[in-house]
Amino acid sequence: MLARARFLAAAGYATLLIDLPTHGESSGDRITFGAREGEGVNAALAFLRAQAPGERVAVIGVSLGAASTVLALPQPTPDALVLESMFPTIEDAVGNRLAGTLGPAGRHLAPLLLWQLPLRLGVHTADLRPEARLAQWHAPVLISSGSEDRHTPWHETERLFAAAHAPKALWRVKGAAHVDLHAFAPAQYQQRVLAFLAAHLRGAPAAP
Repeated sequence: MLARARFLAAAGYATLLIDLPTHGESSGDRITFGAREGEGVNAALAFLRAQAPGERVAVIGVSLGAASTVLALPQPTPDALVLESMFPTIEDAVGNRLAGTLGPAGRHLAPLLLWQLPLRLGVHTADLRPEARLAQWHAPVLISSGSEDRHTPWHETERLFAAAHAPKALWRVKGAAHVDLHAFAPAQYQQRVLAFLAAHLRGAPAAP
């Protein structure tokens, strides 16, 4: 995320980078696919609002970071939301990854893995459906993913977009897989994200 922080700083935005729980140098012993990682999102937002009271706040979340943000449903709601390469449900995420590794038959193994979630992590598949939670958000949102992303195929990203409330924008990054979209298309990324943030954090006219 450092490259994103650099261009955002150059555009005049203060930026906070965080490790989610059980990531990087943060404490924790188990990843919960967004169910408890949202606690880190809420803590970061609370810190930001304490450090810069009255300032507008946006979140850029990538993959698990995006899912953690949406599932957390923080209050107060951020003023803008950028979601990249986010899975709509844990069933989709696991099925796609098994199919990518084992072929189409691998998708049938997903239920065998998912039934273990309550036993191993204390979370349920119903807790891991960002698509449903996104419908409860009322913040401007930019949703993006790669056209060649096999972890989150484009039709799943379209489902997320359909679930979101306006104002909303959709960006299909042509040729990109489940990769760092800023690194893949830096000029386009910066243009779109900066225009989106300017419209919803600074009141600039929205990009056509």
